[in-house]
Amino acid sequence: MTGQEATPLRRTLTTPKIVFLVVAAAAPMAGVVGSVPLAYAIGNGAGVPATFVLAGLTLLCFSFGYAAMSRRIVNTGGFYTYIERGLGRPLAVAGGLIAVVAYSAAVAGVAGALGYFAELVAASHGLHVSWTVWTAGGIALATFMGYRQIDLSARLLAVLMITEVAVLVLLGVSIVAHRGAGALPATSFSPHTVFAPGLGVALMFALISYVGFEAAALYGEESRTPQRSVPVATYTSVILITAFFALMSWVGVGGVGTGRLTHAAETQLGDLFFNLSDRYLGGGVTAVMQVLLCTSLFGALLGLHTAANRYLFALGRERVLPAALSRTHRRHGSPHLASLTQIAVTALVCAAFALAGAHPYTNLATTMLGFGTVGIVALQAAVSLSVVVFFRADSQRHWWRTIVAPLLAAVGLVGTLVLLLSKFALVTGSTSPFVNRLPWLLVVIAVGGYLHGRRLVAGPEGADEGRGPGRHATAPENDVINAAPPQRP
Repeated sequence: MTGQEATPLRRTLTTPKIVFLVVAAAAPMAGVVGSVPLAYAIGNGAGVPATFVLAGLTLLCFSFGYAAMSRRIVNTGGFYTYIERGLGRPLAVAGGLIAVVAYSAAVAGVAGALGYFAELVAASHGLHVSWTVWTAGGIALATFMGYRQIDLSARLLAVLMITEVAVLVLLGVSIVAHRGAGALPATSFSPHTVFAPGLGVALMFALISYVGFEAAALYGEESRTPQRSVPVATYTSVILITAFFALMSWVGVGGVGTGRLTHAAETQLGDLFFNLSDRYLGGGVTAVMQVLLCTSLFGALLGLHTAANRYLFALGRERVLPAALSRTHRRHGSPHLASLTQIAVTALVCAAFALAGAHPYTNLATTMLGFGTVGIVALQAAVSLSVVVFFRADSQRHWWRTIVAPLLAAVGLVGTLVLLLSKFALVTGSTSPFVNRLPWLLVVIAVGGYLHGRRLVAGPEGADEGRGPGRHATAPENDVINAAPPQRP
């Protein structure tokens, strides 16, 4: 047999490694440099730090139910599996296909942003190379990393994330050292500032910064202690992302000054934090920040790619998509065919935008990231409802973790989804009717997926109350579903 023979996913991940995989997808440096100034400019200005806290609380509510499910179900299917357990297989198939498309769109968007910023940074140092070359290089490196054992990706992402966070923390400390208490203005958390016009838009940008945080469950089958690692990694990721973005946006307000924040953000945008670095740390550190912006985007590219190919792997194993996608590499233990398939999709999307002469950031990145975010937020809301249904007849259900918190999350996420859809043109920055109607594609995928799921349930492989291959009975001793079945030849 060749190295293409299917083998189970290897249990090599620890809780810290899962956290690095998840938080790296949030791209701390890229989020601070790219999203926070936009939230200042067209959101609620100095109220952005509190907005991140509100977003974090919403997603923490989501995490309570999500973690409760992860203790009962260990499966690399993530959204697909959780929706299937609560709402049934047809809706799960719809959700799984949306997850593949949404995550793949986010990967392509980040690849475009990586190429754009790498071109700018390189040009500022005298190296003039087209964004397409940088994007292709990022995709090639992600191909190599995705093909190999996931431990390698986790280690690389740990180094990249720690470095970029350390530099941003250094900037924050320097601002506090220079401005004292003025670096953390109390007005950022006063009600009249937080609930000013633009709160909804700021909340929208804040939630975009969390895209991919729920991916911890995707690595359950590769975790040594999944019933502990997945819940802990989920909570830790939400708390770390919230604390980091809230604090950095807060010192950003103090560093610029509340009175001139909106104007400065409107005129400087992506240069805002670089200019703060010039002022408080010096040009040498700013140059390092610019390079770390690019590595941060690569970290997001790799983290989102890893999540997307786990969905392809899971749907291949469930026979929703071709079964070949569920093969793992004999030596590396990676879902290499799913990884290569996802990379091919990313390359095709980026190539299509490049051939059309589209801008890598204002067209490719904003459109694909906005489209992906809509799909992921919709799935988070569906999973919140699925948690309530899943535990409805469970005598051990908890009033907060399995009922109230998921319902609060569902309300918040549906509200965010409505906001995203109503402001989709603002997110994409495009006036194209085609681009701004892209969310309708998710509706088409959902309907098609639901009908496909109905056929699977009705077919010979839909026996056992609609559960496809890869399902095991609940283990009575711990009520954990071990969804790592023997691979079919």
